[in-house]
Amino acid sequence: MDADLPTYPFPQPAALDPPPEWDELRSQCPVSTVRLASGDEALLLTRYADVRQVLSDPRFTRLLDADGAARVTAQESGGVFGAEQASKTPMGEAHQRWRRLVGRYFTAKRMSALQPRIAAMADQLIDGMTARPQPADLVRSFGFPLPVWVICELLGAPDRDRDRFSYWSDTMLSLTRYKQEEIDAAQLEFGEYLWQLIEEKTAHPGDDLISDLVEEFSPIELIGTAQGLLIAGHETTANMIGKMVAMLLADRSRWESLLASPTLVRTAVEEALRFDANPGFGMPRYITEDIEVDGVTLPAGSTVISSMASANRDETAFDGASGMDLARSPNPHLAFGAGPHSCIGQALARTELQTALTALLDRLPGLRLAQPAADLPRREGLIIGGLEKVLVTW
Repeated sequence: MDADLPTYPFPQPAALDPPPEWDELRSQCPVSTVRLASGDEALLLTRYADVRQVLSDPRFTRLLDADGAARVTAQESGGVFGAEQASKTPMGEAHQRWRRLVGRYFTAKRMSALQPRIAAMADQLIDGMTARPQPADLVRSFGFPLPVWVICELLGAPDRDRDRFSYWSDTMLSLTRYKQEEIDAAQLEFGEYLWQLIEEKTAHPGDDLISDLVEEFSPIELIGTAQGLLIAGHETTANMIGKMVAMLLADRSRWESLLASPTLVRTAVEEALRFDANPGFGMPRYITEDIEVDGVTLPAGSTVISSMASANRDETAFDGASGMDLARSPNPHLAFGAGPHSCIGQALARTELQTALTALLDRLPGLRLAQPAADLPRREGLIIGGLEKVLVTW
């Protein structure tokens, strides 16, 4: 074992600042070897062109439970990248069928129809937040409950269970935060909860995704689908709302620009997604044959991690990549991945982020951080990055 290998993910100097290793590796060693939380070694890609190639190439597989594949997390189960979750996730042609069936619920047209209800919920949450003393935690008061309500609405799950969803999903996203016995207990509860929900929907169908898919998928596939959508549908967007607002308020001229030109909201959301220095782990893949990337042969049996966040800071792909340009267009960032496994819920995420930002600009134009941006507490020990709290005043 090479004791000198850098540990990945890299630590950040502050909550909104990128690790210095990204720049160094992109310029000097775009295919590097790193040590994961498990102690296993993997190859890390940091350049835009390389990351986009890997995400679009089906030879880079999701077989992360293969013999010899690097274990991503410190726990044996591997969470969302582990064998148990892989057994619930369709592969190959089955995956394409899964995307066709589930993707019907996440089209831009459907999201546009849902937008007024998201806006109404955003207003309701702001009402509740402003009725309480300042400062308020934007994450707990607004960023977290909004996407939870939306994904529960789509799945047909009761919104009252949102705190349980948060804990269950955190255990599945654990790199180092939870012990294996905690993860096992949480996942048993999560699976039993979803099994009961599926039985209820089978007996009494509603106007929701689970009710429509009970005839299409096996119960195990449907549990995996519901788990994946609950995690991706609330955890990532909830974290991104907090990070986006923190980025815009860290340099308040950005917030003022949006107040002066509300039409920039759409491009500002895309730029926040690109500029995010705290996205978490990245996308791991496994290869069963030698493959060349950027003139370097990646050997069969390698686990390859694509850092979309580093790629999104690549100066060869984005002019002024180290700065935030709220009017940047086009903006072909990789925050939602690329190729056949790109995020199926990206239209929903964009709708939620744009609606959330518009509501805050309209209702709370005087919004400010209640603490220095450098002191914002990060969420530690999880596959996905985020901020524990964003305290604000208005």
